[in-house]
Amino acid sequence: MNLPTESVTCLVTGGAGFIGAHVVRELLSLDANHAWEIVVLDDLSGGFLDNLPDDKRVHFVNGSVTDSALVDRLFAERKIDYVYHLAAYAAEGLSHFIRRFNYTNNLIGSVNLINASVRHEVQRFVFTSSIAVYGAAQLPMAESTKPHPEDPYGISKYAVELDLEAAQRLFGLDYTIFRPHNVYGPYQNIGDRYRNVVGIFMNRLMCNEPLPVFGDGEQKRAFTDIRDVAPGIARAPFVRASRNEVFNIGSDVAVTVNQLAAAVATAFDAQPLLDYLPAREEVVFAWADHSKFQSVFQPGPEHSLTDGITHMAEWAKAVGPRSSTLFSDVEVMRQLPASWAAALKQNDNPSA
Repeated sequence: MNLPTESVTCLVTGGAGFIGAHVVRELLSLDANHAWEIVVLDDLSGGFLDNLPDDKRVHFVNGSVTDSALVDRLFAERKIDYVYHLAAYAAEGLSHFIRRFNYTNNLIGSVNLINASVRHEVQRFVFTSSIAVYGAAQLPMAESTKPHPEDPYGISKYAVELDLEAAQRLFGLDYTIFRPHNVYGPYQNIGDRYRNVVGIFMNRLMCNEPLPVFGDGEQKRAFTDIRDVAPGIARAPFVRASRNEVFNIGSDVAVTVNQLAAAVATAFDAQPLLDYLPAREEVVFAWADHSKFQSVFQPGPEHSLTDGITHMAEWAKAVGPRSSTLFSDVEVMRQLPASWAAALKQNDNPSA
């Protein structure tokens, strides 16, 4: 790893969110001379100011990457050396029903950042994509697998990947792309009912509510401790072999949603009550090959699911349950999962 010896400025979009807050902390730990400036751009739609560390090197800007004027002004006022783009609305299942919102936030917002990065000659653009770009690909999903996303969220992420490749060819904007999957840990928005099943389960358990499971619960995912993700993302610009490369990043161990529910319940000393709902449109089996990341970044042993769930549960118990957020601006109601539709109806008619 080749850290810069002079002061640098890092822009972290979505830095008050889950993964972003951990990346901010990792960057602070890399700054041995305490000379770096970390600018966090976040509209707090899914993050919390409390997620950010109290450190004079961190400067918070309340705003969205979709605000091109704000993005341009931010780059003009500060010499941004490295961009860590984590801001996104990462709800694969819901993205089918909020297409305009999905593409505006996940694609157009990214283009605003890429344009500014090209104009101001950013040294490295680190983009957090997703294994959603693969769709239902052959397992384990490898970087050599041709992406074929099956939902608007994955489509938007892959479009940004392609745009970064094009910007590098024409303008020389260097990038590193990460495709994480099913990441969990402290600072996650456990009140979000549409994404991050680990957080959903923990919030429900603390509210003494049943755990919602779509289908039979035998879907398989490799759930990933944030401590196995954030360090690699933060270090990317300083690892020469990561320049203009794509990396899967996450756990090698896949478990079913039923097994996950049992693990979360154990961490809370609870007996889970599972609420099996009709199956929804989703990729049933999804886990990836991480040998490329391991070869280049040489991380330590990954955290086990039991260790990771216990670690997050301790944090969740400390912060307590959060009110379940409702996405009210659904654009397409047709085929919307019944439980989500019912929640919207209840919100429209609270006395019903």
